[in-house]
Amino acid sequence: MATIVQKIKEIEDEMARTQKNKATSYHLGQLKAKLAKLRRDLISPSGGGGGGAGGIGFDVARTGVASVGFVGFPSVGKSTLMSKLTGTHSEVSEIDFTTLTTVPGTLKVHGAPIQILDLPGIIEGANDGRVIAVARTCNLIFIVLDVLKPLGDKKIIEGELEAFGIRLNKKPPAINVRKKDKGGIAITNTVPLTNIDHDEIKAILSEYKLSNADVTIREPNCTSDDLVDVIEGNRVYIPAIYVLNKIDVISIEELDLLYKIPNSVPISSKEWLNVDELIEQMWQALQLVRVYTKPHGQSPDYSAPVVLRHGKCAIEDFCNAIHKEIAKQLKYAVVWGSSAKHARGQKVGLDHILEDEDVVHIVKR
Repeated sequence: MATIVQKIKEIEDEMARTQKNKATSYHLGQLKAKLAKLRRDLISPSGGGGGGAGGIGFDVARTGVASVGFVGFPSVGKSTLMSKLTGTHSEVSEIDFTTLTTVPGTLKVHGAPIQILDLPGIIEGANDGRVIAVARTCNLIFIVLDVLKPLGDKKIIEGELEAFGIRLNKKPPAINVRKKDKGGIAITNTVPLTNIDHDEIKAILSEYKLSNADVTIREPNCTSDDLVDVIEGNRVYIPAIYVLNKIDVISIEELDLLYKIPNSVPISSKEWLNVDELIEQMWQALQLVRVYTKPHGQSPDYSAPVVLRHGKCAIEDFCNAIHKEIAKQLKYAVVWGSSAKHARGQKVGLDHILEDEDVVHIVKR
């Protein structure tokens, strides 16, 4: 493991020393591809560690309908916030490195159980991959920052997460790389290439031993990192909220400046200030869909919604969430709510897409 970390450091140092111009673009492309492959080996060693999350406390069983990972430097208030949100005890003190294992808890929001993971404090350059491997499985990441030094710590943590294939608040780039048997490299772009040239593209493909491929770029301001991400194919795109903690120690004027940081929510876990806004932002970012059941001849049951994820919220998904046999037995469903065409209810089939707070009555064959 130490050898891989050392190689990563050597390549990063060489990239920092190399000035980017037309003469060096091919070389830089090769270096970026080599770096990506080394980082892939670090998080998923060929020896079979499986995700790099080995070791006591770093493997967490999934509970709830979604998971939120708390990531941040030691002693920024992650453990205090989680303890108060979930009632789960995570060792709390002013000393760095208090939390040494992944601590899970559950928070119920609008009837939906959300798993909260307090991950061990990220240390710059640690690069052991264990904390990051758990973070890769989360549906949302809270990056908890100290309001007295938010921007510096934000940049470091983003760099650590990016290094392990986590892309924050981004969508997969509109780039397609299609392998072929012969014909060499063909590059097509529908947008101007402002941050990458053909030499750099060919260098990256060469490092991945792709000598015959069609590359189509539709991503505005595409970079070499975007191309590497597509070729690697193991990137995860996760929404993130920057939790700016300890606002109880700053002035109102400083608080106004913090609100200018995109995707951020200033709070105080100690004084429990503005936590309601944080929970609401979390709910919106997770894009969960609550669906209520309506038994025949009875009123809807609003006490225990079936919670689905956006993009997987068809009637078929709803049926499978209750019992896998129901979809096979379905004659039709009646839906009331936003997704229904009529206020009196609409008859639908398995492919009907549900929306938040719809009510569903199942009719079996």
